[in-house]
Amino acid sequence: QVQLVESGGGLVQTGGSLRLSCAASGRTFSSYAMGWFRQAPGKERELVAAISWSGGRRYYEKSVEGRFTISRDNAKKTVYLQMNSLKPEDTAVYYCNAGGTQAGSSWYLQLNYWGQGTQVTVSS
Repeated sequence: QVQLVESGGGLVQTGGSLRLSCAASGRTFSSYAMGWFRQAPGKERELVAAISWSGGRRYYEKSVEGRFTISRDNAKKTVYLQMNSLKPEDTAVYYCNAGGTQAGSSWYLQLNYWGQGTQVTVSS
């Protein structure tokens, strides 16, 4: 099992940057792929970025590609989401998820390990 705690959210102006962190507890962090999801009011939760256990494979949702960077430090049991050039449409609660991998282009497999979420608000 793994427990996840997100931090780093806040209020930022359009064009600004934030870095989210997700700290994990448990021995098996390095065996999980990790994902960042977000949920805006009235919308479904969506996967925005994912990283394999080794960091060698990454996924980005099209609207964040080139602006967001996911990374991980297995020694620190932490996954990061660097968010640059933020837009008002990035406003959402961001959640960290521990998952696995599956065959195919949609390779990230979410499991039922979630953090509590951190609010990101981008003002126009």
